Amino acid sequence: MQPESPAGAPRTFRATVEYDGTAYRGFQRQRRGVPSIQAELERALSQITGQPAGVLGAGRTDTGVHALGQVVSFTIEWPDRHGEQALLRALNANLPDDIAVRALAGAAPGFHPRFDARRRTYAYHILPGPVRRPLWRQRAWRVAQPLDVARMNAAAALLIGRHDFATFGRAPVGENTVREVYAAGWVAEGDFVIFRICANAFLQRMVRSLVGSLKEVGSGKWSVDDLAEALAAGERKRSATVAPAHGLYLMSVEYDD
Repeated sequence: MQPESPAGAPRTFRATVEYDGTAYRGFQRQRRGVPSIQAELERALSQITGQPAGVLGAGRTDTGVHALGQVVSFTIEWPDRHGEQALLRALNANLPDDIAVRALAGAAPGFHPRFDARRRTYAYHILPGPVRRPLWRQRAWRVAQPLDVARMNAAAALLIGRHDFATFGRAPVGENTVREVYAAGWVAEGDFVIFRICANAFLQRMVRSLVGSLKEVGSGKWSVDDLAEALAAGERKRSATVAPAHGLYLMSVEYDD
């Protein structure tokens, strides 16, 4: 049995966080007074420990984007005898109702939720139909016209593999815009048409740009070949209008373990 960490010894934790991004200017901490997911997590940790705490995230989701499986890490002073579940309960007791920690466990020192990630999966919800759906106005993109899911899937299949996605986003750091997509496709589920995409990493606004362009294929304004040509062009101006943020969800982040 490993000896208990003494009171005050720093420990690193990894947590899975779910949130409704409607009221926040994205995950990343902003200037003072501007709401963000990162700032709320850090505030809750500081209230629990009485000390400043820094939080790292796997994905810098934009304003209005939601998450079911954001992964974060932080290092705080937390004795073993208190237990991980006690920390999870304390966090949720101090977080606002639109943010919750779903799971929490110890992590190796040096674990980085962004740089250690191997796969990320996003989902995007479209609600086709001519009539507004007020309950979903911050959860899905309402598109008035019907969409051809088969055509959109034919275009989405072109995204799978290793490609330069410069048309559909900007590199968050440096100039490398090559990413590898492992899966991409649309499904009709009830009233919704849902796009799911899994990749090793994403460019800024990449998923929303892809959705906006694939929606043009589904509506008949673009052909599948138009999507292929836009991808090959490597020019940001060749993307269709970026889909709104409120239909996007970070579903999961995967690691080697």
